[in-house]
Order: sequence, then structure tokens, then C-alpha cells
Amino acid sequence: MSDAAQPTAAEVRAAAEAVKTALDRHLAAVERRSGEDDPAVYDAFNQLAAAAEAYDELLYDRYDEVTPFEIPGADDSLPPYTGPEEPSALSVLIRRDYAVAEPQRLMAQARRVEAADEEGEGVASSGTVHGALGLLFGEFEPDEIASRHKEFGLEEGDSTLWVTAADEAAEPGEWLEAPFEQVEPQRVVCRFDVSAVFDDEFDDDLEDADLEEEELEEDVEEDLEEELDADGDGVPERLGVDRRGP
Repeated sequence: MSDAAQPTAAEVRAAAEAVKTALDRHLAAVERRSGEDDPAVYDAFNQLAAAAEAYDELLYDRYDEVTPFEIPGADDSLPPYTGPEEPSALSVLIRRDYAVAEPQRLMAQARRVEAADEEGEGVASSGTVHGALGLLFGEFEPDEIASRHKEFGLEEGDSTLWVTAADEAAEPGEWLEAPFEQVEPQRVVCRFDVSAVFDDEFDDDLEDADLEEEELEEDVEEDLEEELDADGDGVPERLGVDRRGP
């Protein structure tokens, strides 16, 4: 960035003051909140995030410095809830991803289902992966497959569950052709995501903590060795060793 395009020191200072103001507003909204989904708290949160992000950018452009704050991206959060305060109906949207880790195991399970189904005699669907999947998901509930996925040769991927509020229940058959087409994020009451990426972040934190603990132990051992061998001759000073010789 050229010097002419750099923000002024006054602009950076003003952005810092905006962060302080947004921080005070957020705390006040939290102290006055009327419930877990208070829109005032959500708005104050977004204002604080925007102010902090603006300050961070100006600080970097002017001084080549950054803040220790991690600003969540727009894709990581839902828009403010604007659905009915007292929903009379709801929809639960679920997506679970799997990898077909063991196709032979999958088809073997499908053959067992096929063999037990007397009405299905003569219809061999278990010889292909897509046929086996159709058999198993037609026989078992999705929750049972989720809990027994390894038995079916599947490997879990990401999953998410969204609970959305509605003013009234849909008419029978109304949305079956396009079940996810009319999803309104602002009507999502809550969502729950499961992903290996969260485990990776947790593992990284554990590895960092283990590394810090190992370094601390090494430092303590070194300090202890130096303290015991004060004169540097390799003989501990405080272990009752007679250093005078015979």
C-alpha cells in the first residue's frame, strides 16, 4: 500500500475509540438481555465484531501491526432470528456425510437384508454399491445407520442439524419435491455442526499444550541441574556427596 493510501493516525485512533464504544454497548446489552436469543445482544455482537475488524485493518495498514482478536466470518454465523416468537410448527433439517470406506462390507450387509426379505426374492440389488445403499437406507432408520455406520462399511464425515421455525405446518406433500429449497436462515432457531475440523483444532491445542509442558519440564530440569552443580565440576552439591576424597 502506498503512503498516500495509508490511513492517518487519527483514523486509527478513531477506530480504536469505536471499538471501546462497541465493547461498552455489547456489555450493556448482555447485562440487560431478556433471554438467550435477545436480538439486542446479537446486534451488539455484530457491531463489536465490525468495529474490531475495521480497527484491525487500519492498524495493519498504518503500523503493520495486528490485534489478538479473531473476528468470526460471515459464513460462520447465522443472521439475526426474525421468525415467530411462538412458533406453531418447525422443520428439522439434517445432513450427514459418509465415505464408503469398505464397499464389500456394505454389500455383505445388504445381502443379509436381502436374504431375510422373502418378498424381495429375485430382486438382486446388493451386487452394487448404490443398490446396497438403497437397501440399507430403506431398511434402517438414519439414526441407526449413524450409530452403526462402521458395521455398514461407512466412515463418518461432517454433519449438521438445523431447527427452523414456521408460522404453521406445511400442507402434506407441499415441499417433498424440493425439501431444502425454501430454507430461510433467519428462521433458524438453532443449529448443531459436527466436523473433523473441530477435532483437528482441539488436537492442535493439545499438542501445543503438551509441547509447552515438555519445554517447561526441560527448563526445570536444567535449572535443577545447574543449582545442584553450582561449581560446575559435575558433582551435585546437595546430595550428601563427600567431595574431599580419601
